[in-house]
Amino acid sequence: MSDFHPIKFEDNKLILLDQLRLPREEIYTQFDTLEGVHSAIKNMVVRGAPCIGFTAIYGLAIWLENNKNFDLQAFREACDYLVTARPTAVNLKYEVDRVFEMVSNRIESGVNLAKLIKEFGDEQLLKSEKNNRAMAQFAEKELDSTLGKSKYRILTHCNTGYLACGSIGTALGVVQNLFEQGKLENTWVDETRPYLQGSRLTAFELGKMGAPHKIVVEGAASYLMKNGLVDAIFTGADRIVANGDTANKVGTSTLSVLASYYNIPFYIVAPRSSCDLDSKSGDEIEIEMRDQNEILVYKEHRIAPVDSGALNPSFDITDGKLITGIITEKGIAKGDYLHTLPKVAL
Repeated sequence: MSDFHPIKFEDNKLILLDQLRLPREEIYTQFDTLEGVHSAIKNMVVRGAPCIGFTAIYGLAIWLENNKNFDLQAFREACDYLVTARPTAVNLKYEVDRVFEMVSNRIESGVNLAKLIKEFGDEQLLKSEKNNRAMAQFAEKELDSTLGKSKYRILTHCNTGYLACGSIGTALGVVQNLFEQGKLENTWVDETRPYLQGSRLTAFELGKMGAPHKIVVEGAASYLMKNGLVDAIFTGADRIVANGDTANKVGTSTLSVLASYYNIPFYIVAPRSSCDLDSKSGDEIEIEMRDQNEILVYKEHRIAPVDSGALNPSFDITDGKLITGIITEKGIAKGDYLHTLPKVAL
């Protein structure tokens, strides 16, 4: 996977692997305006909380290159506009705010601000690879110390690999590391409706690795757990708040409830940039509601009755009390997350 790059920045153009076209086509699309970058994030050409954050950094570098005679207020408005593309994933606002602070502090320095921010984006991608490898190793040690098996059967949800992170990945990085260490028996891949990120993207990545996997519908999770076919569950996160409540792709909360019932360990794997300790509980997280046609229509063909509507939340909230552990690049938090999470999130 080392030569696989879902996000690149060259000649002041953001080049994204169009994830809507996978797995049938590997098509790269170029963006050279902030509006184009906003659209790419909103319409899920690029997705995954970390990659959304990196895309935002490069998008602001494009804006800076295209608006060399600007005032700080105009840049603030550009930043705020970009955040509206997908409000639930905290990484987007986190990276935008960091860029705004950097620009604010260097605006009078005479440096090339666009070049500065582009280099910052490159640096964050490199850090992601190192940090996600660390998370995967923490997870491996956790499994070995608690379950102590020679090989593991892992269930994961949505897509949290190279396509979501621009690097080894978070939850899927755990799977990749286990595979590289000869400790992966099988990966159960949730389809992840309605965009099918699991069957289109996660299976695509696992296939490139040559890692063992089988795709299942979300409704099969209870069957798998009841029949002893899952050793542990690892998912990513779009936002983790102070009490451990976690926003992730809709369906994650269901897995956590089932895992609790069947006594299967359930872990969240995410970088510290996904942590929002200023928010006390999941009640404070804005849940993105997407177009109902994502459910009612498939490839321009209506699959539901014409008089039927749909509710389409993109995320749900997993209660912190149902999470066995939260893994970041600094380690694993367990138990009372109000006390343990700051140690790995700050």
